[in-house]
Amino acid sequence: MKKFVYIVTDRNRKSLHVGMSSDLIKTLDFYKQMPSLFFDCGEQLTRLVYFEEFKTEAQALSRFKVISRFTRMQKERVVRACNPDWIDLTIGLDFEHIISSKKLVNQVNLPFILS
Repeated sequence: MKKFVYIVTDRNRKSLHVGMSSDLIKTLDFYKQMPSLFFDCGEQLTRLVYFEEFKTEAQALSRFKVISRFTRMQKERVVRACNPDWIDLTIGLDFEHIISSKKLVNQVNLPFILS
């Protein structure tokens, strides 16, 4: 089973939270439903800015422990190494789910003409 280690932040990048999950989309939905879970209401952790995928829980747990001990500067370096613009990566994760659950329909039917 896949395990993820991730970093989420608020819209102002004031807080960085490291976590570990087996279902990243469900975990991020939980953060959005519980806005004041870790901090004040003004600091909703809604932006996924970094994640790593692991095959085993032991690998993920060891990486989680390492990143959790990082200083803020080190966490920022990790994020900037793969996401320099601090783009919310949730969109990319959700895109795969949307495509897999949606039928693809041809929008244009062109006639085949032999000359």
